[in-house]
Amino acid sequence: MHRRLTGEFGKCSHFHVMSRVAGGDMLFGDEEKEAFRLLMWRLAKFSGVEVLTYCVMGNHFHLLIRIPEREGFLARFVCDSPGGVGERRLLEHLKLLYSKAYLSRLESEIKELRRRGREAEVQRVLDRYKGRFCDLSQFVKELKERFSRWFNRKHGRRGTFWMGRFRSVIVERGECLRTVAAYIDMNPVRAGLVAEPEDYRWCGYTEALGGSRLMRRGLCRAIGWPLGSWTKRGRRKSSGAEAYRCLLYGEGVEQLADAAGGKTVVKRRGLSVETAREVIEAGGKLGHYDLVRCRVRWFTEGAALGSEGFLRRVLGEIGGERNLRRMPVFERMGKKGVSGWFSLCRLRGRGVG
Repeated sequence: MHRRLTGEFGKCSHFHVMSRVAGGDMLFGDEEKEAFRLLMWRLAKFSGVEVLTYCVMGNHFHLLIRIPEREGFLARFVCDSPGGVGERRLLEHLKLLYSKAYLSRLESEIKELRRRGREAEVQRVLDRYKGRFCDLSQFVKELKERFSRWFNRKHGRRGTFWMGRFRSVIVERGECLRTVAAYIDMNPVRAGLVAEPEDYRWCGYTEALGGSRLMRRGLCRAIGWPLGSWTKRGRRKSSGAEAYRCLLYGEGVEQLADAAGGKTVVKRRGLSVETAREVIEAGGKLGHYDLVRCRVRWFTEGAALGSEGFLRRVLGEIGGERNLRRMPVFERMGKKGVSGWFSLCRLRGRGVG
């Protein structure tokens, strides 16, 4: 039986969500990870859920989600009269996910129902959309379904993409929430993909370092820092960025064990004790060079994203990479998908730009 997972445990609820690819196959390449990330943010904004952090790996993903109080989110769509302010806000909100053609058909349907005096049916139509807001099950279900349809269409694949239903755990605020956030962002290090968490492109911590306001707010909320304190200390000894970096490096130390013959072996991969101690003793401060490197990497990879032909057109039309600062754009996933996504870095490797 479906159970609505909303902000019912107090004013809001926090969940750690994880889902794997069927068979454990490594189906997520760079293009797929970026497509998943873009879809995740789009659906999160539509659904009213807040992503505190995330990590997209080769065959699974982790999300740390905050579900706000549903009544408060729905209050903006309350309408006292047919076609009133609340209804217009709802139709405007649907633009986050639906095409102009779809919304035009929806508005025509509503208009026709009202012409026939069937107002109750109009409200049932609108309630179908409202029922998807602030609901973890609906959000993750739609995220997985939409991504699997895109993936299968792009790769000419058929069959089940995901390994059953997603797994979710309710997480208490405070120490538990901080620990789960660090666990998620440390996944690439534990898996041996990168040496340090800021080196992995598709996780919340790196996106925050790249300048994402939403991700910075999410991580501040996860560790209990004021939402605008990612780079500001205020009355605290450290900023949100410094505090979270110390948390990551403290939680991410590799675990060692003694094997036969007195040899020390790595029981669980992670950061070396020396690296963790160095970061913690520095108060979690990220060096100027590393900060610039993270910001530039996100700019050069994320400011324009699409096929090789698309990026060539963008660079030609706006007069080079410098002007991309004013024009963050990516090519939308069409029915046939995007044939070979390119970042500006990859184009430079091909002798372009």
